[in-house]
Amino acid sequence: QVQLVESGGRLVQAGDSLRLSCAASGRDVYAMAWFRRAPGKEREFVAAITWSGFNIYYSDSVKGRFNISRDNARNRNAVYLQMNNLKPEDTAVYYCAAGDSALGSEADTYDYWGQGTQVTVSS
Repeated sequence: QVQLVESGGRLVQAGDSLRLSCAASGRDVYAMAWFRRAPGKEREFVAAITWSGFNIYYSDSVKGRFNISRDNARNRNAVYLQMNNLKPEDTAVYYCAAGDSALGSEADTYDYWGQGTQVTVSS
């Protein structure tokens, strides 16, 4: 079993930067990802990265503004989402996800999910 805990979400202004963290415990996984759900909308893929860090995917809506990275140091398994030039449309609950077998943009690729952290961007 893998447990995921997100942190870092808060209220910011448009144009600000913010870094989200996701701490994973339990065991190593193949890939980790960030998704988000805005009010009244479906869950949306944001970014994903393999354990090695060699393969990374971004959604078109965040490419060039967001950066996903991993920390696989001993006793620390985490994924980060650096978000720059934030826009009001980035307002959402951001979820960390982890999967054992594949890297992708579909939610059902991932086996484990965190509880989410709220990011609010004011205009």
